[in-house]
Amino acid sequence: MSRRLGYQQGDTIVAIATPPGEGGIGILRLSGPQSLAIANGLCQQPPHQPWRPRHGYFRAFYDPQGELLDRGIALYFPAPHSYTGEAVVELQGHGSPVVLGMLLRSAVALGARLARPGEFSERAFLHGRMDLAQAEAVAELIHARSESQARAALASLEGRFSEGINKLRQQILSTLALAEAGLDFSEEELGDTHAQTLGRELQELRQQLATLLHQSRQGARLGRGARVLLLGRPNVGKSSLLNALSGRDTAIITPIAGTTRDILREEISLAGLPVEVLDTAGLRDSSDPIEQEGVRRSRALLDQVEWVLLLLDASQGWQSEDARILADLDQERCTLVWNKVDLVADFQPPALDVPSLCLSAREGQGLGDLRCHLQEVLGAQESAPWLARQRHLLALEEAQQALDHAQQQLSHGTEELLAQGLRDAATALGQITGAVDVEEILGNIFSRFCIGK
Repeated sequence: MSRRLGYQQGDTIVAIATPPGEGGIGILRLSGPQSLAIANGLCQQPPHQPWRPRHGYFRAFYDPQGELLDRGIALYFPAPHSYTGEAVVELQGHGSPVVLGMLLRSAVALGARLARPGEFSERAFLHGRMDLAQAEAVAELIHARSESQARAALASLEGRFSEGINKLRQQILSTLALAEAGLDFSEEELGDTHAQTLGRELQELRQQLATLLHQSRQGARLGRGARVLLLGRPNVGKSSLLNALSGRDTAIITPIAGTTRDILREEISLAGLPVEVLDTAGLRDSSDPIEQEGVRRSRALLDQVEWVLLLLDASQGWQSEDARILADLDQERCTLVWNKVDLVADFQPPALDVPSLCLSAREGQGLGDLRCHLQEVLGAQESAPWLARQRHLLALEEAQQALDHAQQQLSHGTEELLAQGLRDAATALGQITGAVDVEEILGNIFSRFCIGK
């Protein structure tokens, strides 16, 4: 299998591995066959003086002209026992962007090449230090926005997702071998139990894949988070609810209709699920071109969110304009939220075919019920055993279709097509971990990483 991508044998790459900006520590990372030689040049250390693996050395760092740049710790990780599987050197100095920049330029002058985004993790994959799903989990862990995301990303990095994929793929290949045996021998030689065994194994494979797909969908939901849209007429309390949910005075609140023009966004956490709450312009007919644009943007978001909260004013009751707004919504993804119930004694919402809640954003009444409701409808209470990406779901769905096709061919007695269905399922699963040639997607995956990882 070709795993070359943009990798050139013999290249030594370098990058700053710490985030941009000032800090107490800044790390320069080298990977490749010339890492040690370049580090010797930066530290003015004689080539014959050995480096002990994974041993910290206090060293001075110099540019190629011999001018002192910094002092810090130098670490050496020999191949193949390093993050990338190549010789790796890390120089840990002060976290000054200026100093790190000078150190980076000096490493390039001594023969290193600037690393592309994600190239260190790409090389770890190319050298078998991790599979493709684990490499993607590195980026997910770095960008985790909640503890739940971080734990699930770490589970993927530790190989829990890959383990499930590899186990199922091996079982599919075993069933494929059984199916191919049926192509080489007659029914008399195999006996009546051959088709029964194939049917039983296929059913078990489909059940295991369905479980794996369900768990991965949970992981994908946790990874991407969810979006909730606040919608309604002007002055029903959308901005007040945004502030109450986020605990911040993000939105300006006034009795003047049309205050909110742009889309306001705040992220909250529901049972570990990151949820972006969007406050929109009040929906009404207006001659103001700016407000008209705000209303247009509000409606454009309807297909981009997981859930819509249609806010209603309990002090005014059900209005004809509320009915017109509701008619334009997907009522399978909508909840009616009656706000300002503190202004109405013993308020009872009208009976409608859409779930409804009562609260007071100003007083905080009913916010807990709203959070629990959102957790339920967004699936936030379902734990995710690992993080997954959209491409993982597409591959799992492709494998599911292939196994369904194989099941159909078994019932029709066409074992040649059954075997092809099993091959297609195994290939689809192999694309997740990189067990089959997936060079066409590697560039897209690793280009999204930060430089130095």
